Formats: sequence, structure tokens, C-alpha cells
Amino acid sequence: MKTVLVVRFVLAALALVCATLVQAQGYPNKPIRIIIPFPPGNTMDIMTRLVAPRLSERLGQQVVVENRAGASGMLGLDLVAKAAPDGYTIGAGQGGNLVVLPHTSKNIPYDALKDFAPVAISTTNYQGIVASTNAPFKTLAEMIAYAKANPGKLTVATNGEGGFPHLVFEHLRMMGNFTYNHIPYKGSAQIVTDLVGGQVQAGIDGISGITPHIRSGRITLLAITNKTRVNTWPDTPAAGETVSGYESGGWFGYVAPAGTPRDIVAKLNDEINRAMKQPEVVEKLVALGLIVVAESPEYFGEVIKSDYAKYGKLVRDIGFKPQ
Repeated sequence: MKTVLVVRFVLAALALVCATLVQAQGYPNKPIRIIIPFPPGNTMDIMTRLVAPRLSERLGQQVVVENRAGASGMLGLDLVAKAAPDGYTIGAGQGGNLVVLPHTSKNIPYDALKDFAPVAISTTNYQGIVASTNAPFKTLAEMIAYAKANPGKLTVATNGEGGFPHLVFEHLRMMGNFTYNHIPYKGSAQIVTDLVGGQVQAGIDGISGITPHIRSGRITLLAITNKTRVNTWPDTPAAGETVSGYESGGWFGYVAPAGTPRDIVAKLNDEINRAMKQPEVVEKLVALGLIVVAESPEYFGEVIKSDYAKYGKLVRDIGFKPQ
């Protein structure tokens, strides 16, 4: 009886493997949708709409970009997590909704480490630490010195309590050993408005959204949170030049539902990487303050795990309570 059961188990496993191989070999044979868990015009939306036509051409099937915004990106990713693991639904993920929200939200509907198959990390980015032009400091070192000389008086704007920029600045505060008064906002536009008006002294946000205002001279770029200086801002120091050892970059990438066949994941990875490396795509993404990355699914998986642990520890260290 045991022998019969073992044989049946082996045959079932072989049938599953064969079915998976057949599915992967015939992939894709219908349209693929990429869910963007943010509104149109978001960085991930812009990036995905740049590469989607190139993916369609290479894969021979239409690649449809679908915006499903809500709950700080959790709604869209939850749809991906619950989709069939067949390679026909993938989602855009980033540090905020994959490695920060699991630690800052009490009601996150997915397990970031178990419910997704990493496909491709497409780009990395960094935050810009900026200041009002009439702030009493012009460099990051001067800002930190001001904060230490005036405990709790430095006002810093972010896009919300527990958001990625907030945690990035908290990381800087802890390593730089200073204090500040956090002013949370609902978006970049209001942050810039109040920086220009002098209602807040400093702020931190994704570099792409604030670049036009830096270029126009309306606000001052003090430092970037990238590990090193970048070609786009050659005269702007990395924050680690002032606070030794500090870096806190972000990233954007694509994930599929857990259980998606490895051959399909590998195919998607190859084609996304190929599209991202097209010169005209690179040029447009660099203009947004992004750094194009072409790595394996395994590499992306390690980035997710590493940052998940990093920001989990940071949330605990600062005593932030999930909301």
C-alpha cells in the first residue's frame, strides 16, 4: 500500500513539473498586465509605461499597464499577491510598500517575504535632503550643527509619519545624533510650497519629484542619501560624507505572485532588464534621478530581505507604533 502511495505521489509530482514546463514554454499566449499600485504620473507609472511597449514587442503579446492606487500602495500589491501565479499578472513594488509598510501598518494584507516572487529590480533611487532658501544653513553639516545648537527647533517636512522619507531621515537623525521637529504632509507639492514660503526649514523627498524646484532655485539641495555622489548632481555631497557610514537609498522593481514558475520569472527578468537598458529608456530614467539596474531575481530577493530587516530594526529602534 505504501509503495502504491509513493508511486502515485511521484507521478503527481512529475505531472506537475511537466505541466509547469509546458506552461513556461508556451508563455506568453495572452496579454500580460502590470499593476501599478499608485496613481498615473508616479515614478513607477512613468517607468513602466516607458518599458511596456518594448516588452509587448519582444514578448509578442500586449502588456497592459493598470493603475490600482490606494492604501499607500498596499491595494495594488494585494491584487498581485492574490492573482494566479501564471506570469500574466505582475506588480510594481518599491521600498515603501514592500519593506517599510509591513513594519508601520497594522493592517497590511500581504506577507512581503512570502506572497511574492521577485522578478527584477529595475532601478535604484535616492532621497534629496533640501532646505528653504532662507533657512539658517546652506549645507547638511550646517543643518546638523544648527539642530544640535537648537534642540527640537529644526523643522523637517516629509510625506507622512512612518513613510519611507520619514524613516530615511530618522536613520540620519540617529546616526547624526541630533533632534528635529517632524512636520508630516500629504504630498510633495505641499512640502515644496511650504519650503518656498519658509513655513518649514528643511525637507526630504524622492529626488525626481523635487528636481524641477531645485533646478529653478526655489529650494536648496543639501545632500542626497545615495551611497556616493551621482553624475546628475556632481557638486552635491552624499549624506555619508557628513555622517560617516550613512546611506539610505530606495529602489523600484517588479514582483509576481508566489509560485510563479521559475522559467517564466526568468523570462520576464530577461526582457525587463533588456528594456531597461535601452539607451532612450536609460536617458529618460536618469533624468528622473533614477539609476538603472539589471540584476537577477535572486539578487532582488536578497535586496528585499536585507531592507526588510534593516527598516524593521529602524522602526523598532525609533519606537514607532504601527498605525
